Amino acid sequence: MRILRVAALAAGGLLLMGQVVPAQAHGGSSYRWELTPTGTTAQFRGLAAVSKNVAWVGGSGGTVLRTVDGGKHWQNVSPAGAEALQFRDVEAFDAQRAVALTIGTGEDSRVYRTADGGKTWTETFRNTDANAFYDCIAFNDDKHGLALSDPVDGKFRIAATADGGKSWTVQPNDGMPAALAGEFAFAASGTCLVAGHGRTAWFASGGGDRPRVFRTVDGGRRWTVSDSPMASGEAAGIFSLAFRNSLFGVAVGGDFLKPTEAVKAASVTSDGGRTWKLVPADKAPKGYRSGSHFVPWSPTTVIAVGPSGSDVSLDGGRSWKQFYDGSFDSVECAGHGANAGCWASGAQGAVGRLVH
Repeated sequence: MRILRVAALAAGGLLLMGQVVPAQAHGGSSYRWELTPTGTTAQFRGLAAVSKNVAWVGGSGGTVLRTVDGGKHWQNVSPAGAEALQFRDVEAFDAQRAVALTIGTGEDSRVYRTADGGKTWTETFRNTDANAFYDCIAFNDDKHGLALSDPVDGKFRIAATADGGKSWTVQPNDGMPAALAGEFAFAASGTCLVAGHGRTAWFASGGGDRPRVFRTVDGGRRWTVSDSPMASGEAAGIFSLAFRNSLFGVAVGGDFLKPTEAVKAASVTSDGGRTWKLVPADKAPKGYRSGSHFVPWSPTTVIAVGPSGSDVSLDGGRSWKQFYDGSFDSVECAGHGANAGCWASGAQGAVGRLVH
């Protein structure tokens, strides 16, 4: 299953690398992607937005890039010795400090940290359990963060940090509900696990007979779980979560083997993830979506991306409109006021900045 998942998620649609062009718009949408030249053909599923000018991406071939000028230039800040690894999640606090996760079984799952803009990196966590496979990381603040592994001994595994990623501790699993048969998380965009205010976090699953959303309010020691009405199966489930606050959230996904079909591909919650309402097919994203994020300038606007296009919802995820027909894997927004910005990343070195 994990071999299938890694291979399938390594595939994706193509974008022309090195072009700065407006994205194809649909339906009169005011949103478009401006592609930025990265100078690489790596697939970037790890993405961290800091502002409209600062962003980090991580991807295949151990590649990590950083921009501080809105994507005009990208600096290769890849950690030395990581060339054989796949970065699938990057969490950045500013232009200097970032934490990056590589995925895979056993020791391929690692965490790296930099405090000098990627000039130097320190490996701060290496998984030594052959049965563990870490998918995503998320931070509540610049100190407290979590890393999510697929089930080990019948339960999802959590590692936690309280010092900004300098050290990690695998948490006891007595507060974690049992996993379903075949259940796992998708290392597709770094948003299978997301963090909220305080010590709240959520993660989502697929692979079993139904997808589920797990929630903690104590920093990952105890979790509750809720069923989702979205699609599930060997290649289907929830791939991405996005929360506006402690109550209102969106889940997107579908079946990555059917990228152009909206197979129960979105749902919304208004009670912190305790219950979820399926978005009807005629209002859902127009295909499988692997990443999602709320924009900073509107409390009800959320972007979703996937290999067959990008969609925007202006009503908190209840209805969606496609505005771009190219491929991206990840999307993230950050910043405030005039400094706010949204970024997307994907195959063939593609990175875009949202224009609206």
